[in-house]
Amino acid sequence: MNLTEKQQAVYQYLRAYIRERGISPTYDEIRRHFGLRSLQSVQKYLAQLERKGYIRIPERCRSRMITLVEHGGSTVTLPMAGLVAAGSPIEAIEQQEFIDVPEEMLGSGEYFALKVRGDSMVDEGILGGDTIVVKKQATAQNGQTVVALVEGEATVKKYYRKGDEVELRPANAAMASIFVRRGEFSIQGVVVGLLRRYERR
Repeated sequence: MNLTEKQQAVYQYLRAYIRERGISPTYDEIRRHFGLRSLQSVQKYLAQLERKGYIRIPERCRSRMITLVEHGGSTVTLPMAGLVAAGSPIEAIEQQEFIDVPEEMLGSGEYFALKVRGDSMVDEGILGGDTIVVKKQATAQNGQTVVALVEGEATVKKYYRKGDEVELRPANAAMASIFVRRGEFSIQGVVVGLLRRYERR
């Protein structure tokens, strides 16, 4: 089953934490890492991951007993299309680089990956330095996170269309939306997942 962006971020955090320390994080560590307001939000994400078969939480367990469910480790190699801004638009540079992503993250269709710079999508769990996985398509539904070209430069934003006007909205209250009309931009794809590398402290 595919994961949402936030579910994927929580799962990647659990994997990295357990791999480095040999034990799962506490619910409060997860809450603080993602800036969540309550432990109930943590429980919600963990329950979703368990329901989709990515983790196991023993009945009445303590948070450090969360275990990962291995899915065989199948990966797919995707091209890295360059760097995309989560703040102001910047140019997406074509590069001869590739990255392996979990096969379960992908469905049918064509995909590529982009490195994110900036912090305008932090409330969606997309941070500077993350790699986003993008499904190539020229259309999107309201509320989806897209990679769009505005005046030849790429940016990642939430997509909202109202008539002929399109709002490319950041997920950061401190940032302003970009407003364009049809014909002034193009959708390159919809974000379906992200990868994050956690540095050893």
